[in-house]
Amino acid sequence: MPTIAETLADYAASLRTAPISAHVRHHASRVVIDWFACLLPGSLLPPATSLIEGLADELGHGNAIVYGPLAAAPIRTAALINGTASHIIEFDDIFRDAVYHPGCPTISAALAVAQSRNLSGDALVRAIIAGYEVSTRIGVAVQPSHYDFWHTTGTIGTFGAAAAAAVALGLDATQTAHALANAATMAAALQQAFRSDAHSKPLHAGHAAEAGALAALGASRGMTGALDVLEGEAGFGAAMSKAANWSRATADLGTRFNITQMTVKNHGCCGHAFAAIDAALALHKQHGFSVDQIERIRIGGYRATVDVTGRNQVSTAFEGRFSTPFTVATALVHGSVRLAAFEPDRLADPVVQALTKKTEVVLDAQCTADFPGRRSARMDITLKDGTVLSRYQATRKGDPDDPLTDAELAAKFRELATPAIGAEAEPLLADLLRLDQLQSVRFRPRMLAQAAE
Repeated sequence: MPTIAETLADYAASLRTAPISAHVRHHASRVVIDWFACLLPGSLLPPATSLIEGLADELGHGNAIVYGPLAAAPIRTAALINGTASHIIEFDDIFRDAVYHPGCPTISAALAVAQSRNLSGDALVRAIIAGYEVSTRIGVAVQPSHYDFWHTTGTIGTFGAAAAAAVALGLDATQTAHALANAATMAAALQQAFRSDAHSKPLHAGHAAEAGALAALGASRGMTGALDVLEGEAGFGAAMSKAANWSRATADLGTRFNITQMTVKNHGCCGHAFAAIDAALALHKQHGFSVDQIERIRIGGYRATVDVTGRNQVSTAFEGRFSTPFTVATALVHGSVRLAAFEPDRLADPVVQALTKKTEVVLDAQCTADFPGRRSARMDITLKDGTVLSRYQATRKGDPDDPLTDAELAAKFRELATPAIGAEAEPLLADLLRLDQLQSVRFRPRMLAQAAE
């Protein structure tokens, strides 16, 4: 009987030539558009800039591209730096059921291989779909308990990168299984690493991209792994989940495509705050109250809302992105939570800071029961005259049941990419919209920071 890794590898390898519908291809194009929207501004910020400087001797040779300096690089270096950069501004895609950002590790590894091997857009699309399908399924199998201690993007993302790189490298099913097996033993990323102001969280995504690419490159030259490493008694599931359900990893394999069910972020912060932000904006639109009328705000959420984003003391951009009270206050004061929300003047805004301190986040039984299949919030805004405005937000704008339209995604791309690459944003978007028709994926938009030197 084949192991889970072998079953998933057989499927991934088949995607190199299998028919793929226009609908699935379209969603693959959407995730790449979203990834570039996050990558380009992130490439100009630490810790991406720290890695670019620290790994300078690895740049200037190889056939993959590191954005920011727009430098040539080997596959692993490009995967590491681009994977890190694309997670920095916290605007990247989510697969809700696995509590997982698949784009950063998966696309970073796939694109690095595709550029290095001068592959077509069709080959890149197939690799990305394989990475999304394999990793999201492994993620669902080990959740929700995996998220108690592990950052899924850094752990599960390693499988996404390995599967995508393996397909891009043209590995057969056996080689792909060994790539997945070795990815498992390199998968690590701790929750504690992003419960304080540190650069570890985006580095998790970059490490996953690099480790997955390494596993695939090694498998292409005969490196083997323990094929029962997922379900084995001392394997990934046993070590990193309370009750892994491996039937979920293979259910409807080949008939259901998880890449069509991505959450595209509509706010520039941690996704655990989204439902509360949406609730606040909906209540404000419905009732038209002013911020100075608010006495206090009480937000009910699930465990991660409290543990990861419950802080109501904010002084840095990192703390702001991981604070439901701050992002809700920002939305009520300024009308949205975009990149400007975390600039120094906005972080210090006395009105936002005062409202942040009036906001508490608590566990809610319904929201807890909903997680992870639904990300909800319950909000009570008490006004100074005693009026209580309440809303249960059952989902988030951008989730599969309330998705961003193609036009909204394009607007997000322009908003985030244009400050980084100026007029080159439009031709890049045009290329990404027809991604699977391109003969080359060596996208080289010149960064404004470089152009200004």
